Amino acid sequence: MAAPTSTTHRAWIDDADCDLDDFRALVATPTDAADYPFADDVRQGVLVYSAQTVANADRRALQTELIHALADGPGVVVFEGAFDHPTVDRASEAFTALIEAQRAAGSAAGDHFGKAGVNDRIWNAAQKLALHDPEVFAEYYANDTLALVCEAWLGPRYQVTSQVNVVNPGGAPQVPHRDYHLGFVDADQLAAYPAHMHRMSAALTLQGAVAHCDMPLESGPTMLLPHSQKFAGGYIAFYGQEFVEFFATRMVQVPLRKGDAVFFNPALMHGAGANTSTDIRRMANLLQISSPFGRAMEAMDRTAMIRATYPALLAMKAAGRSDREIRNSVNATAEGYAFPTNLDRDQPIGSLAPPSQVDVVLAALASRLTPQAFDEALAEHTTRRIA
Repeated sequence: MAAPTSTTHRAWIDDADCDLDDFRALVATPTDAADYPFADDVRQGVLVYSAQTVANADRRALQTELIHALADGPGVVVFEGAFDHPTVDRASEAFTALIEAQRAAGSAAGDHFGKAGVNDRIWNAAQKLALHDPEVFAEYYANDTLALVCEAWLGPRYQVTSQVNVVNPGGAPQVPHRDYHLGFVDADQLAAYPAHMHRMSAALTLQGAVAHCDMPLESGPTMLLPHSQKFAGGYIAFYGQEFVEFFATRMVQVPLRKGDAVFFNPALMHGAGANTSTDIRRMANLLQISSPFGRAMEAMDRTAMIRATYPALLAMKAAGRSDREIRNSVNATAEGYAFPTNLDRDQPIGSLAPPSQVDVVLAALASRLTPQAFDEALAEHTTRRIA
């Protein structure tokens, strides 16, 4: 049976795209080292490159190979020795200081896929590092391996964000998932996005992680399922328990050393592993690099727009206009996406993403909040999102 791949071109994702047998056949695809001449090794289907290869290879040729690896190959690559130890150590010291300041302030960072307060997380770590220690930030992000793979997947002028995650001994594994953007959309909304949006989502971001300590298997390095990014129905399928259970039987983990970096297609099924060690605080700088093109052409004050139109929307609801018509008007006015936001204040606890402005407006209309009460709710939502 032929497995659906990234070249499937149907208008919508449906049940036929979420067949476990098809998925099983797809992820059984071997990673052939002969197809990746710059790679130094293939470990459990994951391509491994050395810092020396990056330094000496023809840049465009290596980037061409990485594009193939991330899109149509295993979907994940490891660069050994990508960051030198002194730079990593200085950044780790800065991150530790930031974590200690968070603890002293009594703030516990929530997580998309884990219980708040169990581990340590720094949201918006890139900005916080730049302000806390500009010299370390500049040295860290001057790294050319990072630039090489980002330019390969996203082109120039990519935009870096990062979140530091420290998984303490005993830390539980994450639920396997795909990542930003469609990976953060609620399951009941995913089928409303046409198939080409499912394909495009993976081209808008690149996921990565830099190891800030040695990560043997007992520390729980990232669980990966090579070739899974090619499964057309993956954003929907991985909410199904049978896919979660299958992931547990087929996922692989590649131990990392301090300074190694792993990058993967955001549609790759993955999740942080369980830290079963007794003494390893697994610190990683989780990188999410975005295309610069995901922007509207005009700068609009949607908060002012929705504040002005809310009384009219209330009147439409009172007059018996359909929910669809009201929702259409709200969607054309308010900000429909939860991101970017300030995840220190606007945390996704209990959900994949915090509420968007559209969610706030629709909830207000459902409760028939007065314009004054809505203004207060809108102001509170806006304040949470300020950097």
